[in-house]
Amino acid sequence: MLEALKAEVYQANLELPDRGLIKYTWGNVSAFDSESQLFVIKPSGVDYDEMKPEDMVVCNLDCEVVEGDLRPSSDMPTHAVLYKKFGDIGSVVHTHSPWATTWAQSGLAVPAMGTTHADTFYGDIPCARFLTTEEINKNYEYETGNVIVETFDEKGINPQEVPAVLLHGHAPFIWGESCDKAVMNAVVLEEICKMNIFTRQLNPFAETLPKAILDKHFERKHGKNAYYGQQ
Repeated sequence: MLEALKAEVYQANLELPDRGLIKYTWGNVSAFDSESQLFVIKPSGVDYDEMKPEDMVVCNLDCEVVEGDLRPSSDMPTHAVLYKKFGDIGSVVHTHSPWATTWAQSGLAVPAMGTTHADTFYGDIPCARFLTTEEINKNYEYETGNVIVETFDEKGINPQEVPAVLLHGHAPFIWGESCDKAVMNAVVLEEICKMNIFTRQLNPFAETLPKAILDKHFERKHGKNAYYGQQ
């Protein structure tokens, strides 16, 4: 079942350590199949050197395992919520990459300070609140997804335009239309978090990007009149 998608998810997971986004098994990638309404995710805690494409686990949006001999990633319910609530996303990535996780632990949103940010994210990347004790005890990973959705709803942010979030005290979740795109977005997030920290160290009063420049750089890649790259 979904063998091609399993292979794609497997390769995307291997890219996380290659890109310096995780150590050990501190992350996961999943991908959604819109036709079957199922998604594929890596198994929980399996060493990357031992993991195989056939180890990937198929789940439904009710957080049930449909196929697989291994337990899915413990973050599987969070992925399920994002696929259900955000729509039109094909892949979700979770990492504990050091620079983005540093921002998450600070409890601060990542401001758009340069065009590197604007090329991928249309505005600040929000930091979601801590989960309550009730939410933690109820269903931690599922409620994590709900808190992410709540953050975007309350702030009026389009998850297609800002495909990432920080969880206060935790780490980032990132998404995209495909595994390749979601992993790339995770790499960009890590880089801009690093850049912003050094920028604020050099100049604590550094200004955020003017909206006209933010608009220009985002729309030239993502708008209806986008002209970046080849046709």
